[in-house]
Amino acid sequence: MTQVIAKIGRDKYKTVIEAGNHQIIADEPVPFGLDLGPTPYDFLLAALGACVTMTLRMYADRKGWDLEEVHVHLEQSRIYAKDCEDCESEDGYVHIIEKNLKFFGELTEDQKLRLLEISDKCPVNKTLSNEIKIITSIIE
Repeated sequence: MTQVIAKIGRDKYKTVIEAGNHQIIADEPVPFGLDLGPTPYDFLLAALGACVTMTLRMYADRKGWDLEEVHVHLEQSRIYAKDCEDCESEDGYVHIIEKNLKFFGELTEDQKLRLLEISDKCPVNKTLSNEIKIITSIIE
């Protein structure tokens, strides 16, 4: 099980995140925070982007395809559930993540379309596309 620890002190919203041997900073932009690092939603998108690119790299390597590089452009927004015509939720907000892929290398159109399909199969994409249950408790 992966453990990530997030710590905040009195420095506005500056949060230190410890993930294994790595330490990174999250923050909110000015005027709310000090803009010392990405926002929590930036990290969410970064997790998805990292997973998609790694999954596509593994797949292309296994197939022997000439995928030199892939860029995943991600944006997150939200709309009221009642304003979403094709959503199951009826209350609150629906979060929308737009994922746009740009491939570099000598790839056929069929290969690009297959990579597009594979991008939805990365574990983080699957996690975000399914029901998520968060269990919260207090530790001493």
